Amino acid sequence: MNFRFTDSEVHTLIELLSLATLVAEWNQSTAFQGKMASINALENKIFEYLLHAGYSDVIEFNEPEQRHQVTEDFEKKSSYMLCYDEFRQESFWEELVIRLADRDLAKRIGFDAWNILSEEQRRVHTVELEKRLWKEFEKFGVDHLHLIHPPHEG
Repeated sequence: MNFRFTDSEVHTLIELLSLATLVAEWNQSTAFQGKMASINALENKIFEYLLHAGYSDVIEFNEPEQRHQVTEDFEKKSSYMLCYDEFRQESFWEELVIRLADRDLAKRIGFDAWNILSEEQRRVHTVELEKRLWKEFEKFGVDHLHLIHPPHEG
């Protein structure tokens, strides 16, 4: 199999591969670790090829880790880290809002009733609460979040 890429397309491919690997690394399940090893091996193989094809300004070999990686300069200049940071931020806030809304819904209707609802049904029941939470977090971040431990704990 042969592909022909322009320099611009190679840079986009490197960003795409780097971003995909960063996102995949979030999956910490033991069942996924074999797949993650395959992803890392493929990334390394492609990066090694690119290094030997003359992309030493973009790809380098990390001797201590024995793997190929993007150069620090490329990482700073490219947009994939900005995309990754935005993904992490949005994932955090969305997950926090959904979990808090689900917690409150389960308290209100009971866990058994909550448990039989589909994800879509839960969202219908929590839409107003989620809107309020989004407004709160957009305005104050986590500043107003406090853990309240039950008596005699924490």
